[in-house]
Amino acid sequence: MNNLKEKMKQEAIGRMVSLNLHPKAINEFKDEGKLNMSLEGFLYWLNEEQTQRVKKFEEETKCLVYHVIQNHMTIGQMLTFLYVSNVEEEWEMERNALEVGLPIAYVVNVDHDICSEFGTVRIQKHLGGLLRTE
Repeated sequence: MNNLKEKMKQEAIGRMVSLNLHPKAINEFKDEGKLNMSLEGFLYWLNEEQTQRVKKFEEETKCLVYHVIQNHMTIGQMLTFLYVSNVEEEWEMERNALEVGLPIAYVVNVDHDICSEFGTVRIQKHLGGLLRTE
């Protein structure tokens, strides 16, 4: 399992590089396991509540979150988790979706948790971070 976790981390770093995330965000993830969050394209560290949501997701799914996007929609505040699945055979499909700006993600509706779900989101690169456009 530790071997899979290390492979997942390397896969996540590769995805962060392909997204052109700011090098500091990539290095913090690589060296410290620290996540960054994009808010309107700017990078921030997660607060304690956001960190706990990520940990809960990772524990329940055995996936590895490598970046979070925060945005507000009419149905509430959203946290979009970009992640590497724990099934290595799915990584090529996940990479292909990421390359066209439509990654598979888990979206947490902070205001209405029951509305949280897996799906694809549209993203674009912006200011060293990411924007969720859909």
